[in-house]
Amino acid sequence: MIYLYFDGLCLPKNPGGVACYGFVVYENGKELSRGYGLAARPWSEEATNNVAEYVGLLKGLEWISRNRPKEDVTVRGDSRLIVMQMAGKFKVRSKRLRPLHERCKMLESKLGNVVYEWVPRETNREADRLTEEAYREFTGRGRL
Repeated sequence: MIYLYFDGLCLPKNPGGVACYGFVVYENGKELSRGYGLAARPWSEEATNNVAEYVGLLKGLEWISRNRPKEDVTVRGDSRLIVMQMAGKFKVRSKRLRPLHERCKMLESKLGNVVYEWVPRETNREADRLTEEAYREFTGRGRL
């Protein structure tokens, strides 16, 4: 079983700040991959926390679909909105999020069974730490 943890942030303001993402992929407790970076053009309308969350999910799903296609995946994130939208329990009303959602769904179709689970932020620490690392690298600021 593959586990994907994803996260996003937008600081110092949301929307319109610096949107960053992070993800970590595990199998049997062993880290397979990680990634982080900017999720949207900084200081733009596209820079939102929800966009950053979706980009973290998208980047993780891209890695899995390239490297471990057809595997069963448990996706864990601390964004209730994104988890519920991907699980089909919430509609995607935002025009900004719809293309990201559709791309994630397309990647999901290349995998085995995919289950989405909301987890508290404390359980998502490594993905959260990567979003902060991306923010620090972009802004040159120290610890958040």
